[in-house]
Amino acid sequence: MLRAMVYYPMSNGRSIDEFVRLLQAMQTSDKHSVATPEGWKAGGDVIVPPPKTAEAADKRIGEGYKTTDWYYSTRPL
Repeated sequence: MLRAMVYYPMSNGRSIDEFVRLLQAMQTSDKHSVATPEGWKAGGDVIVPPPKTAEAADKRIGEGYKTTDWYYSTRPL
């Protein structure tokens, strides 16, 4: 079990939900080699690394990726 203690000024608010969300996002990024967008929660789409070739970019279209441009694609896990 991971336990963390975070120190910052008492004048700022604290959100355990945000710590848990961030920890889940970091674990997901590490486990699946993806990135998570701002505000990501478990079950949300993740950002995948850009394709290395034009052929790989074309192939993504039929594989369930949501592609905004050749270098930016998201998908559900």
